This record gives sequence, structure tokens and C-alpha cells, in this order.
Amino acid sequence: MSIIGKLSPCTSLLPPELLSLDPNAISLASSDYGKLIRVTPAAVLYPSSEDDILSLVRFSYGSSVPFSIAARGVGHSIRGQAMAHNGVVLWIDVLHATLKHGLAPMSWTDYLYLTVGGTLSNAGISGQSFRHGPQISNVYEMDVITGRGELVTCSKHINSELFYAVLGGLGQFGIITRARIALEPAPNRVRWVRMLYDDFAAFTRDQEHLISINGLDYVEGSLIMYQSPANNWKPSFFSLTDHSRITSLATEHGIIYCLEVAKYYDNFTVDTVFEELHLLLQGLSSIPGFILAKDVSYINFLNRVRSGELKLQSQGLWDVPHPWLNLFVPRSQISDFDSGVFKGIILKQNKTTGPILVYPLNRNKWDDRMSATTPDEDIFYTIGLLQSSGMHDLEYLEDQNNQILQFCDKAGIKIKQYLPHYETKGDWVNHFGLKWDKFQERKIKFDPKAILLPGQRIFTSF
Repeated sequence: MSIIGKLSPCTSLLPPELLSLDPNAISLASSDYGKLIRVTPAAVLYPSSEDDILSLVRFSYGSSVPFSIAARGVGHSIRGQAMAHNGVVLWIDVLHATLKHGLAPMSWTDYLYLTVGGTLSNAGISGQSFRHGPQISNVYEMDVITGRGELVTCSKHINSELFYAVLGGLGQFGIITRARIALEPAPNRVRWVRMLYDDFAAFTRDQEHLISINGLDYVEGSLIMYQSPANNWKPSFFSLTDHSRITSLATEHGIIYCLEVAKYYDNFTVDTVFEELHLLLQGLSSIPGFILAKDVSYINFLNRVRSGELKLQSQGLWDVPHPWLNLFVPRSQISDFDSGVFKGIILKQNKTTGPILVYPLNRNKWDDRMSATTPDEDIFYTIGLLQSSGMHDLEYLEDQNNQILQFCDKAGIKIKQYLPHYETKGDWVNHFGLKWDKFQERKIKFDPKAILLPGQRIFTSF
């Protein structure tokens, strides 16, 4: 947890065992996963309890010149937001703990080495979100330390305004110190299937069909381009023979669309899962001969990105700049996005350096009372341009992101950024739309001195 700016007399009163001036700690807290922004804090707090965080926020709030506080966990923000405090539980820890009781959370993120507070401050989405909603839709209760230095228990029925403000609130209203979330019986195994398409209309039509019916537990999609490997950062799914065939297909068409689904099962449903999955996938329009399946354990499926991370770490390719761009695109405009962005910008520029995700979500699984914003259509697509770069092509990828945003603006595609980053207050107002006035009122109510999370730069000068 970082204190931004110069140490004031007020901060010097904090117990020295809490406040670290160690250069290594300060250096670590100066950057995040994105490696795009560097802000040097004055000091770093390593809280050992909720009371430590309360003391810090109360000291700042009571100071004549309050200091800003940026909560941080594993620092997996992209542009300096860093919104979950150090030492809290990761989703992988939640998985291991709940599996001991035969249970598991209902909604996940693709990557599990993220803090609970961090994803709940955004939304928390993955292939299960079409069915169960984002992670913020699966929270019963939270303990939150507000910017006033107050510890508040909140839910839909108790202190509900804070509850809805914090969920998807980008860390602007409080620091989540406890969350009570929905669980379900955990399966043992997963039947995991990927299907390939050379036609975007057929790809999206089948995706939308699958999220409208009951039976599947996970639906995602991605792009395979002739200049990028079919397996990319995820674990090896395709065999060497499959990879060769897919590469030929991608070379022929430029872009291949991969629809990815999963069906969970256990010892009671092992005899029926194959037939159930066959019926669910009947009538789809994928390329014949390119329906590929594998069977994995439940925990290996959920933790599927980890092996890719470890491989990149071993090659020195994890700790590099990540100019990611994550967008929500209305269903009615996803075809325009494909032609203008996937084919018109990314394919033509021929320099893909990371996975590109594209899959639909049901808006009725989101609670509009929460701070998170989405396009105003029943179905919208999440787009993840998860690029990694060496320093020599960082400027190129940043420019490509700007081209994509400019194209959407000129084409009238009403995107919403997920994990948002904006340069002007006007952009933030536009992002929240009809929610802006409420968002601003809640900031005044719960963090009136704008102590929390200055990295977003929503309420600080531009």
C-alpha cells in the first residue's frame, strides 16, 4: 500500500514498523504489471491487520494536508491503478481453500493470481460470466474501509449504497478487507472443446446461441492469426499435427476465430457428459474437422493460464511492458469492429504480440446499481487485446491502441473500456454516462478528500 507524495508530519507519526522507507520496497511499489507508468511513492505500508489500514487512512483523513493512498496487491493493473492492498487473498487461495470442502466460487477470471479486492473493484470476468455474471454479481457482503477511515460492513440490505459503489468502483470509495461470495458444489473434471471458424458472422452467431441456452459452464473466443501461434499464452491445447493444420488455415484466411467451451462434470455425470455436450454443440457452423477436445481436472482448467505465465517468466518475457486494451463492444456493432479493427487495423499491420479475446456476455447478469459500466444492449462483447512488448515496439503498440480507439469514435461504436484509463475528466464523464452524477456523489460521501487510489486520476487534476 503506497503513500503518494512527500511525507508530511502526520505520516511521520505512524508506527515505524508499519511504514517502510526501504528503497527496494519503494521501487517495487513504483510500477505494476503494465510497466507503462512509474510513480515513486514516499513510503510503503505492509499491513498485518485491518487495524493497520484503518490507522493509515485515519491519519491521512485527519491531516490538514491529506496524503493519497494507493492500495496494491500483486500490482496487476496496467496503467498505474494498482488497486488491491498487499497481502490479501488471491483467487487461487480461495480455490484451494474451498475445494477442501467440495465447493468453489461460481464466477472466475482467466488468471487466478489476482487479489479478491482487486477484481471486485473492477468486475472480474471470464468464460463463466455469461452464466453467473461477473464476480461482482456474486458477492453477498463486504467489509470496507472508506476514505473517511471508517470500517463498514455492507451488503444489498445493510449500507447498500457503499456496497453498490465499491463493486466495480475502481477502488475510489474504499478498500475491501473482507468479501463473502457465492459458492457452488465443485466438479472434478472438465470437458474442454475448441472449434474453429473462418467466418466471423457464423462465429458470433454460434457464441450468442451458446450463451442463450442452459448446459455449458464456460464460453470464450479468441483470434488465431497467421503471424501468432495457435496456443499463444495458454497451455498447449493443440497437438503438433493440429498446430500445423491450423497454421495452414490461418495463412489461407489471415484470421481464424476459435470458439472455446467447457462442460463440468463429476463422478455422478461422467457417463452422460459426452452425450450432453454433443447435443449442446449440434447444429453449429464451425469448420468441419476442426472440433478439438481434451479432458482435464477442474483445478487445472481454472488455473490454465499459470503454465503460460511460468513459461514466459523463464524466458524473461513476463516482466515487460503490457499495453493491454480491454473493451466492451455492443452486439449490434461487433461486426463493424471485426471489419474495422481485427481486419482493418490488426491484420493489416501484421504485428500481433499476444492473445486477442472476443466473447459475448449477457447484460442481465450485471446489476446496474453497481459502479461498473457496460454498453446498453442485452448482449455485449468483451474484447481483450493482451499485447506484450519489448521497448522497441512499445510505441508501435500504443499507437495501434490509439488507432483502435479513434476508429471506434469515428465509426460511432459505443465502446466502454474495461480496466479503464482516460486522459481527461470529460472522458471519465463519458465513460460513466448516466452513472457519473451518482459516482461523483458517492465519492464525496465516502472519500471526500480524494485520498484513495489517485492512480486512476478520476478526481485529480489532469
